Amino acid sequence: MDWGTELWDQCDIIDKHTQSGLDLVEKYVKFVKERTEIEQNYAKQLRNLTKKYSLKRGSKEEQECRFSNHQAFLDILNEMNDYAGQRELIAENMMINICIELTKYLQELKQERKMHLSEAKKAQQSLEGTYKQLDNSKKRFEREWREAEKAAQYAEKTDQDLNATKADVEKAKQQAHMRTHIAEECKNDYASQLQKYNKEQNQFYFTDMPLLFNRLQDMDERRIKKLAQGYILFADTERHVMPIIGKCLEGIIRAGTNVNERNDSGVLIEQHKSGFERPGDVEFEDYSQGINRASSDSSLGTPKGPLELLGKNKNKTFRLFNKKSKLPSSSLSLFSTPPTPSPANGPPSPKFGRDPLSYCLKEINKTVKPRISSFRTLKRTPVDSEGFTHLPPEQRRKRLQQKIDDISKELQKEMDQSEALGKMKDVYEKNPQMGDPASLAPQITQTAQNMERLRGELNKYESWLAEAGGRGDSIRYSTHSLNNNGAHNPSSPGAISDDTDFSQAIYTEFDDDFEEEELAAPIGQCTALYNFPGSSEGTISMQEGEVLSVVEEDKGDGWTRVRRNNGDEGYIPTSYATITLNK
Repeated sequence: MDWGTELWDQCDIIDKHTQSGLDLVEKYVKFVKERTEIEQNYAKQLRNLTKKYSLKRGSKEEQECRFSNHQAFLDILNEMNDYAGQRELIAENMMINICIELTKYLQELKQERKMHLSEAKKAQQSLEGTYKQLDNSKKRFEREWREAEKAAQYAEKTDQDLNATKADVEKAKQQAHMRTHIAEECKNDYASQLQKYNKEQNQFYFTDMPLLFNRLQDMDERRIKKLAQGYILFADTERHVMPIIGKCLEGIIRAGTNVNERNDSGVLIEQHKSGFERPGDVEFEDYSQGINRASSDSSLGTPKGPLELLGKNKNKTFRLFNKKSKLPSSSLSLFSTPPTPSPANGPPSPKFGRDPLSYCLKEINKTVKPRISSFRTLKRTPVDSEGFTHLPPEQRRKRLQQKIDDISKELQKEMDQSEALGKMKDVYEKNPQMGDPASLAPQITQTAQNMERLRGELNKYESWLAEAGGRGDSIRYSTHSLNNNGAHNPSSPGAISDDTDFSQAIYTEFDDDFEEEELAAPIGQCTALYNFPGSSEGTISMQEGEVLSVVEEDKGDGWTRVRRNNGDEGYIPTSYATITLNK
């Protein structure tokens, strides 16, 4: 079935139908454009959302990333950012594959439809022109035939008229003959025009118009097919990115499953434990029995709580509210001397009144209040942040060790630069045409000054670390050994002179310590989530999916020590692996 055969007389219907089809394509293109705008706005809002909740560099929240629940939230933000990128990709692909393609195809269809309708209009105008000629020839034939009949009747009437002359009769007959001849010519012309019109009409209805209608049908079917492909692309565009979106959602699920509440609690402990011992119980002194407070180790006025700890730990940098606490002398003067005991079998002292216990409690309150106010006052005093003396012992050791590592790296860089400048100077001295050796003198001097400054800072922080290390836990620090007093012992095997290469001594002692240690028993296992090159000093490489033994868990710095089956050990980023500790 085709339009040329079945719809030969429905030109207006075909015209409206094809125009309606083109309008549908244009409407669908607008629909997809609005969908892409929605996707782009959605992606933009998602990116703004992730940016809003992402950590700012140097913010206090950056330290919280050591906890798995905080890291999981950051992973979710990263996955949502990738998810927003996929939404943008959907919008971009829809715009390119659907909107732009269909718009271009729509313009081609409009031009083709316009051409076909123009040809149909020309053919119809040609047929109408031929019909007008036929109608004119017909009317002329009709008019001339009537005139010829009138002329013949007049000639016959004149011939029968007895009063008419012979000349009048001849003239009438000639006129009738001429009109008859003209009528015959009009008849022949009318027959010719009729034949021509019938031929053109047959050509128009059986050849030209069916051909044009079939072309319009083919055009409309191609439009429908292209539009159907656009409908499919509308779903395929999103379906093609579904695997990546699925990975983003799987990443969010994995972030949730990687949260380890016990590990987070351990990280908090390692990060903030002070290393102090708990205060002892406050002892009760019965003043009614006349006990001499001066001979007692503890009293109600000076309890063995934080106050006594302050007295015993002056050199241990014990902190309450991050400051050294000292009570005013007026607070302690109340109990500096014992009260006078009452005479035997006599009345109680007027100072105690009738209730000695209530008096003692009042005296305690008098002692506590000035202590709290003194803490507030101390809160405003500056602290020595360079040596980290404001931190608890555990935290101070970690910060000092970190500072020493940073200074060692800077010192190594300066030493490498000094060595490079020395080699360059030798080259200039041997080949003066390459450069002036004197031009390197300022750089060499500056590098030497930097090295001297860094060595001084390194010695200073190592001495502080030695003091902090003498408080309890034994820790390994880099280059200098200590005597019993916590000072540097130059005669000890680990000590080095000022002329010795610091970095060489650090790595030598570090390696010796590891050689002397026995292999520690694994405390768990871990599975690598990502590839890690392990190019830094002390790290170990791993491949995604590799199973390693955990030798030392994360101490709060983001690194975990692991071991392979062949005995290779090193550190890996804690967030790069799933860790399972033995119970």
